[in-house]
Amino acid sequence: MKLKNILTLVLTLGMLGAFAQVDRSKLPEPATPRPINIGDYESFELKNGLKVFIIENHKLPRVSYNLLVDREAILEGDKVGYLSMAGQLMQRGTETRTKEQLDEEVDFIGASLFAGSTNVFASGLSKYSEKIMELMTDVAFNPTFPEEELEKIRKQTLSGLAQSKENPGAIAGNLNQALVYGSDHPYGEIQTEETTNNITVEDLKNYHATYFKPNISYLAIVGDVDVKQMKKMVKTYFGSWEAGEVPTPTFKDPQAPEKTKVGIVNRSSSVQSVINITYPVKLAVGSDDEIKVRVMNQILGGSFSGKLNMNLREDKGYTYGSRSSLSSDELISRFNANADVRNEVTDSAIVQMIYEMDQMRNGEITEEELELAKNSIAGSFSQSLERPQTVANFALNTAIYNLPADYYNTYLQKVQAVTIDDVKAIAQKYLKPENAYINVVGKAGEIAESLKQFGELTYYDTYGNEVDPSLAKLPEGLTAEKVIENYKKAVGGDDAISTFENVVMDMEAETFGQKLPMKIIMTNGLESKITVSFNGQTAMEAIATAENASTKQMGNSIPMKDDQKEELAFANGLFGEFMFAEAGAEVKLVAVEQVNGRDAYVMSVTLPKGSSYTLYFDKESGLKVRYAKTIETPNGSINQTIDYEDYKEVNGLMIYHTLTQQAGPQKMVATAKEVKVNQEIPADTFTVK
Repeated sequence: MKLKNILTLVLTLGMLGAFAQVDRSKLPEPATPRPINIGDYESFELKNGLKVFIIENHKLPRVSYNLLVDREAILEGDKVGYLSMAGQLMQRGTETRTKEQLDEEVDFIGASLFAGSTNVFASGLSKYSEKIMELMTDVAFNPTFPEEELEKIRKQTLSGLAQSKENPGAIAGNLNQALVYGSDHPYGEIQTEETTNNITVEDLKNYHATYFKPNISYLAIVGDVDVKQMKKMVKTYFGSWEAGEVPTPTFKDPQAPEKTKVGIVNRSSSVQSVINITYPVKLAVGSDDEIKVRVMNQILGGSFSGKLNMNLREDKGYTYGSRSSLSSDELISRFNANADVRNEVTDSAIVQMIYEMDQMRNGEITEEELELAKNSIAGSFSQSLERPQTVANFALNTAIYNLPADYYNTYLQKVQAVTIDDVKAIAQKYLKPENAYINVVGKAGEIAESLKQFGELTYYDTYGNEVDPSLAKLPEGLTAEKVIENYKKAVGGDDAISTFENVVMDMEAETFGQKLPMKIIMTNGLESKITVSFNGQTAMEAIATAENASTKQMGNSIPMKDDQKEELAFANGLFGEFMFAEAGAEVKLVAVEQVNGRDAYVMSVTLPKGSSYTLYFDKESGLKVRYAKTIETPNGSINQTIDYEDYKEVNGLMIYHTLTQQAGPQKMVATAKEVKVNQEIPADTFTVK
């Protein structure tokens, strides 16, 4: 045997012998972390008070600038949203450049430029370092806030707000903010259509003039730079920036409820409940508890392997995921545990979430859980050090929050020093399910009674305003059948419907900025055909009859189950609702809710083959105004809605002229260009191939 092979064999046998000595029933003792060198930086301060940090990194020929305005939180009042808009508009035109000119110059040198209400960030190749700084300071010091750009952002914002009203997660966020912080605290303010419409260019200009001051600002420079040269550039471009007094408002700290309160936003079409257990927490940045809190939360719900997820997802199968969060904040922080679960297990999920919080307080934590949490935190921290910007962020945090000079150098040591007793003590201090808001967005008719076991139940609207549930009660004696009969009268009555054979609608659909031709053909039955074209080709086609249905995208058929085919026929048919009784569909009135600011009767529909969805009928006009359905996907549930708007009379019939379809973040608005009834249509129009 060759010497090399002999040595290899000996080494292998030695290793096996060593492994045989290991007690695998115990976790290996972790090595004591050594202090780490985060990295050096140069810092100086201009006469106007601007504090500058320069981090040299010559690995790549790139440079980045981050200007941070460290203002206090601001109460926006009846103009909530203007701070965000101010940031967006800063880069849409300056005193020397239009938006188009600014974009062109940035693109020409391959740079990136971003502005927010409290910062301006720019980056690119280091050979263009001075040009990038010149562009950045132009945006930071000389924005003009063009009126036409404000209107564009206002329109986009209003569209986003309309979408968020149908998003259970966004609704839950509003409710959490409103209850935890309150409307008299900056963190509790909620942007609405009304506050958005109140915002003017003068508001944005006043904000910029008041708060963009060097004496409360920091500039971090990272990359392939020469410190001496960079100091000279900073003085050239930032030295004339004038300091000034900046308002420093104070706010009363929000308090957790004295006993658990339960809040609910009713969404009758929901098949899932969005659960949040939340309350305010005072946890200052850099406090003695901060790192221990992070370890505690990592064990509870800071990762996939957290106790909440292991219980609710892996053990009980209630949800796709359950998490918790609790991080420090200079003003006020918030604990939050959340999960999206099926309606029927809403109360059970809450019980388990509280159970896991109690287990943490009781110290039911294993060494394995503790080490897994600490290793995860250490891994994320170490990985972040690979990014040069991390050093800049650490330098900024140290200055802004007055942290100890070695705070980040000894971070891993402090993480590793956390014990089970520490975690138990921190859990007892910060986990307070008995003083929490348990907020749920879901179908009140199925879950409200079971929620009362946790505390006083209060109803809220989508913006977190308290509402009287009795005002949304159905009138005595009103049935689904009567609502459908009223709908029939609203569209024209039996006489008009009896003369109706078909309707042909030529429409223009707009989605993602693209305008697409769309055609809808429907008969006085369950036959329908919808086509959407793109570049002269059929991008989407849906055909339905009482017996069959099919859908295609770009010519490719999409498999459909029998219940889906049946639903397509009823949902896409112009007057499918008038055939529910004959088909044996189960219909039931469940609530009164608002659709686009108007009260509507909510009707649940279950078709014979098992498919179910929800319809909304305007309380005053009687017309159908919305179809809604929750669709399950591998990545969770998606709420799909179709709004029927702009009804107009055509040959004695009231027919919608606008369709607005929303599925998750995707939105399509189709507007009728021409609507005709009783047209000659090809015999094979509704042939399913």
